[in-house]
Amino acid sequence: MADVLTLHQISLTIRGKTLLKDINLSIPKGSFITLAGPSGAGKSTILKICARLLTPSSGKLLYNERDAFLIPPQDYRRHVSYCFQQPVLFGETVADNLNFPFQIRNQVPDQERQHALLDQVNLPADYLSKNIASLSGGEKQRIALIRNLMFEPDVLLLDEVTTGLDAENKQIVHRLIDNYRQKGTILAITHDQEELAQAEKIVTIKGGQIHE
Repeated sequence: MADVLTLHQISLTIRGKTLLKDINLSIPKGSFITLAGPSGAGKSTILKICARLLTPSSGKLLYNERDAFLIPPQDYRRHVSYCFQQPVLFGETVADNLNFPFQIRNQVPDQERQHALLDQVNLPADYLSKNIASLSGGEKQRIALIRNLMFEPDVLLLDEVTTGLDAENKQIVHRLIDNYRQKGTILAITHDQEELAQAEKIVTIKGGQIHE
């Protein structure tokens, strides 16, 4: 199966400190790869390079065998979507967030699609008018995730998205991710023992390197 993302000899040094060293990682289309390892090992740094939020000091990131850093950022991020550990919402309402993926594509927001995704995460359609300041942490995470999935990306990068969620919210997020994984590719970070036990493939990162 063809690789959708390939990290080739990726290293990153910032202010004299080596954060990653010679990372080689192939992410086949349709795979679900989980990065594990201690805090500070470099897992989030790898995800941020894959999302093009950081630029490596050396090495290459390939997207479908093309140099990812030669693709216009807005185009790239439509295909490779990054979900933060702490959900980042903007504007005033849920609609402000769920309209955004349509606005950047110069399209009219599809309320039917918005309602369908809200329903997938157990939220009613009238949440579109809800003020984001009134949302719980779990609701914010669900809104952030379905914003990323309004137009399904080729690759979903998940940075500990279930951290701090209660069992019910965790189950809802797992169901949403399971629905997506039938069609897309996932690179995820987790410390959750239950998620690690169910992982399809685990890559362990220690001290900025892949630990076999």
